[in-house]
Amino acid sequence: MAILQTPYDNRMKITKVEALYLRQPEVKDQCDSGQDAVIVRVETDAGITGLGEVDSAPLAVKGAIEGPYSHSITSGLGELLIGEDPFETEYLWHKMYKANSYCGRRGILIHAISGIDLALWDIKGKALGLPVWKLLGGGFHKKIRCYASNLFGATPGRTEEIGRRLVDEGFGAVKFGWHPMGESRELDEALVRAARRGLGAGPDLMIDAGLVWDAKTALQRANAFAAEDVFWLEEPLRADDYAGYRKLAGATPLRIAAGEHESERQSFVQLMDEGQVDVVQVDLTRCGGFTEAMKIAALAYDRGLPVANHGFSTYLNVTAALHWLNAIPNGLICEFVAEESTNLREQITRQKLRAVDGYLAIPEAPGLGIDLDEDAVSRLRIL
Repeated sequence: MAILQTPYDNRMKITKVEALYLRQPEVKDQCDSGQDAVIVRVETDAGITGLGEVDSAPLAVKGAIEGPYSHSITSGLGELLIGEDPFETEYLWHKMYKANSYCGRRGILIHAISGIDLALWDIKGKALGLPVWKLLGGGFHKKIRCYASNLFGATPGRTEEIGRRLVDEGFGAVKFGWHPMGESRELDEALVRAARRGLGAGPDLMIDAGLVWDAKTALQRANAFAAEDVFWLEEPLRADDYAGYRKLAGATPLRIAAGEHESERQSFVQLMDEGQVDVVQVDLTRCGGFTEAMKIAALAYDRGLPVANHGFSTYLNVTAALHWLNAIPNGLICEFVAEESTNLREQITRQKLRAVDGYLAIPEAPGLGIDLDEDAVSRLRIL
């Protein structure tokens, strides 16, 4: 019987784990998480380096990854991985989780694990010469529909202008979010009307409220927005108001979307079962990486729920999401940032993702298929 020979050496060991804190010179007071970044780099003795990203509080994540051992249930993550086999992703995920059960069952430690897990899968793909989605068992798409993700314009008029531009660029789905949503009923409704005017009757319109209302107010807004054919209303309530989400989702015909604030599958179970949301949004750089995201997608599938990614940071985040969405049966659409700003997105990776007629291509290169621009990293690195 013929045995397939692969380039993988089962003696490969992890030799270094580091978190690179990148930051642009000026960080504006707005909800744009692409203004700084934490890139995780995992090196091996085989000369293969994996990349990951964490969209979270940069210095907290760096401490979680590069910090020292404290005791048996609180430890820096990188120290736990030195000498380990990077292919053992499930085992290593649980090793990191168990070693931080005292301080990190959710939140920052799970975020940090996410970046490491992405890097480990990147290593596996590079070692085997296969894209990560194929290692995950995927192949559901040849290309993935995306939506252009933006902040609202400062005024309804500016929002309308942005909508027209994005339709002209070929997008068939557009999301607007955050400030100045929530300032008044009149302005909220004017912003959504302007967004629809800019898009016209055809494209899907998503609205990200940015956690600004209570359940009663959110229901009033949802009823008003329904006239503008809103595809989903995203995160109108504070992140842990599961009771409010349940009331809202049961009372409006609009799809209610949420999930970017959750980390690891138990919190997503709460969101789905207690919150009864209609669309589950998963950020690969926060939820626990590929290893956990596959479980979250399966839990959503069992409940008949579609999933979408969240990613408002770098192309590394979006690329990871494309691999994941291509590996699950209930992927709905991919978030693709179209915000016009001078953030890190266009600077720190050699590959620049571009949507064509509202779709993104599936990565085919080994691993994640994305590389750092080392000159840009050196220029923007803080720590």
